[in-house]
Amino acid sequence: MNTNTDQFLIDKVLQGDTNAFGELVDRYQNFVFTVAIRVLKVTEEAEEVAQDSFIKAYDSLSTFRGDSKFSTWLYRIVYHKSLDRIKMNKRHRTYEIIDEITDDSLDHIENGLEFMLSEERTGIIKKCIALLPEDDAAIISLYYFEEQSVKEISKVTDLTEDNIKIKLYRSRKKLFSLLEGYIKPEISSKNGKAI
Repeated sequence: MNTNTDQFLIDKVLQGDTNAFGELVDRYQNFVFTVAIRVLKVTEEAEEVAQDSFIKAYDSLSTFRGDSKFSTWLYRIVYHKSLDRIKMNKRHRTYEIIDEITDDSLDHIENGLEFMLSEERTGIIKKCIALLPEDDAAIISLYYFEEQSVKEISKVTDLTEDNIKIKLYRSRKKLFSLLEGYIKPEISSKNGKAI
């Protein structure tokens, strides 16, 4: 048996080896925090939710059936813990309504991204994702950064696959409209053409 798999480590934890759970924490701590921060947008709260999520995962590990990947199961815990934290805080956040943009505009924005340096692009994208509503930010992060499938995201969020597809489409449009302010000036400065 491959000793590097999640299931091997889970089996070791269930046999009483707590160090094996430490390996799972090391493997997933960055992304668990990323999911939490995308939803909560407050570092301290995201850190607390990440810790709470690992505690819940440890306590509930015997209920992991293996019908999905361990990462999907863990992200589901983080996602729901994050939503619980929002409810607990009873925060009412308002978001600016973003105007619909045309598919032609999306093409200009995507072409403009080609001119940016990779590090700069990543930083700008993360900044814009942080401006999205919690659900949108979490779904975009799961899909693009963790490369979860629509089916896996559906399991994490308890939303239907069709609902995930709709949310992904709308979230991408919102993200592109946020990126538009960064991209259009970049296009203009690179090729001298005004959009």
